[in-house]
Amino acid sequence: MNGNYIARVSLKYPVDPRSYLARLPVVQYLMKTPYLEFSRPVTFLVGENGTGKSTLLEAIAVAYGFNAEGGSRNFSFSTRDTHSKLYESIAISRRRYPKDTFFLRAESFYNVASQVDDLENDGPPGFLQGFGGRSLHAQSHGESFLALVQNRFRGQGLYLLDEPEAALSPSKILTLIAQIDYLVKNDSQFLIATHSPMLMAYPNAQIYVLSGQGIEETPYKQTEHYLLTKRFLDNPERMLRYLLEEGEE
Repeated sequence: MNGNYIARVSLKYPVDPRSYLARLPVVQYLMKTPYLEFSRPVTFLVGENGTGKSTLLEAIAVAYGFNAEGGSRNFSFSTRDTHSKLYESIAISRRRYPKDTFFLRAESFYNVASQVDDLENDGPPGFLQGFGGRSLHAQSHGESFLALVQNRFRGQGLYLLDEPEAALSPSKILTLIAQIDYLVKNDSQFLIATHSPMLMAYPNAQIYVLSGQGIEETPYKQTEHYLLTKRFLDNPERMLRYLLEEGEE
């Protein structure tokens, strides 16, 4: 099966030129091009802070019907309304509909974990079993992330992940890669905003690099994330000496 539940996104309405959104490279790119296409089961959005990768992922999530703070489309809690209005301007082209969905974002995962506990206490019996049977708050941050992905993500799904590496050690990032592959083979699609060169190494992924020049699909080994990390690991002493000596001048 073709796992691309979302085929592309585009701007259906112009963004207010007075808004900060109009200054984001990702929005400027969408203003100039017909659409941004997702052609593979795993797409990474990468780039420096401020280029708009998380803003775009959030807008796609909210336009698709997800709660802005994360969760499935059945999660309707809100602790603070901080998401942008970009979702009002974008159009999503769907090829088909997934059986499972989830939006996972690192910065508001605590609120999602609290919502899961509330639903376990107030909702149908056994709700927590779908998340591994143990409160996400009773685990470390990284353990709870993986427990969610390993237990709640059921396959034949659309999964949006915003910086999932934030809570994970290098070995746990490898575990996440293996779980992503398992789900992709079970007819799933992932859109992932990340800074992790390890996560980006997932085979045959589509990598969009966001920069001040716009958005460019880039081979993994040509991304700055890969090149800079490799340069550092090949000779950390030299890199640190250059960095620290420059800082003293």
